[in-house]
Amino acid sequence: MSSRKSRQQSTGSTRISDDQIIDLVSKLRQLVPEIHHRRSDKVSASKVLQETCNYIRNLHREVDDLSERLSQLLNTIDSNSAEASIIRSLINQ
Repeated sequence: MSSRKSRQQSTGSTRISDDQIIDLVSKLRQLVPEIHHRRSDKVSASKVLQETCNYIRNLHREVDDLSERLSQLLNTIDSNSAEASIIRSLINQ
């Protein structure tokens, strides 16, 4: 038994087919705006994965920034107000 096959069996993972990879990369192309809005469909799978990682990092930064801004806003209003309650619910999501 090859070491690759034994590793797959020991971890319980299954091999993803080339067709599945192509399908997943195609779905990522549709989801990531930087790729989706390009005129050319000739974007390599590695570029799609790089752009997807960058996009996710940027989304994380935006979430962190918005959370910080909401926290700052919460500090400037009455903590018992309806607005404060809304802000707290947004921060805790």
